[in-house]
Amino acid sequence: MIWRALILAVASLAYAGQATAQGTGLRRLTDRDDLLGWEAVGRLELNGQGFCTGTLIAPELVLTAAHCVYGRNRTLRAAEQITFRAGLRDGVAIAERQALQIAAHPGFNPRGRLDLDNIRHDVALIRLAEPVLSSQADAFALHSGREYGSDISVTSYGQGRAEALSRQRRCNLMGESGDVLMIDCNVTFGSSGAPVFSQVGGRGRILALVSGGGNYRGKQVAFGMKLPQRVAELKAQLRRNPVAAPDRRIKRIRVGSGASSGGAKFVTVGD
Repeated sequence: MIWRALILAVASLAYAGQATAQGTGLRRLTDRDDLLGWEAVGRLELNGQGFCTGTLIAPELVLTAAHCVYGRNRTLRAAEQITFRAGLRDGVAIAERQALQIAAHPGFNPRGRLDLDNIRHDVALIRLAEPVLSSQADAFALHSGREYGSDISVTSYGQGRAEALSRQRRCNLMGESGDVLMIDCNVTFGSSGAPVFSQVGGRGRILALVSGGGNYRGKQVAFGMKLPQRVAELKAQLRRNPVAAPDRRIKRIRVGSGASSGGAKFVTVGD
């Protein structure tokens, strides 16, 4: 497989991207029952400049592609410009949270083309200002190990299907080079950061994220990266640069005194 020549066709798949990967078997998760179990996949709103797909890997952590967290000027977006809408379906989200902190992998070059090296580092973590409770959306675990299983699937938003998740239950691993995978999953503009799942044992685990798309031997394909090392590095980056969550203490007024006292700290639940 001539990866060097192939990668010249790669383009990012943020909403304003330049390439698609087409396939078959895509199904819209229309009903609440359809969405059950997939609520942790959501749409990332990018300050009116399009959207990407993101996935909860912890109640307060969203995994997405690094190129999604950079603005048009190729600088990191301000956290307040990003909103995560978990399980968004026809205007209603299971939970809606503002970003508090962003960690893009330092190996990703936002000014470079999406070549093999950029794809393998095209990973970002977003810490939310408030966690999404597991009763609302159950976060996904990462895949580890060499065995991917027989079924690879993708769940994403995209242009023409931006209002609800679409799921392709089976697509194929076409090849791999180092930490980069080539798959024939059906993705389009807005699918950047979408989780590619392996099905080994019980619930699916995130094998890769959609980074970009291209053409291989006349067939539209998508590219993603292996995740465990990259995600561990991003978690360490967040720990090194902590950002305080908003102060959500309830202030209680003392009757007749006009003064206030600090109450217990609560985390707001809900949209």
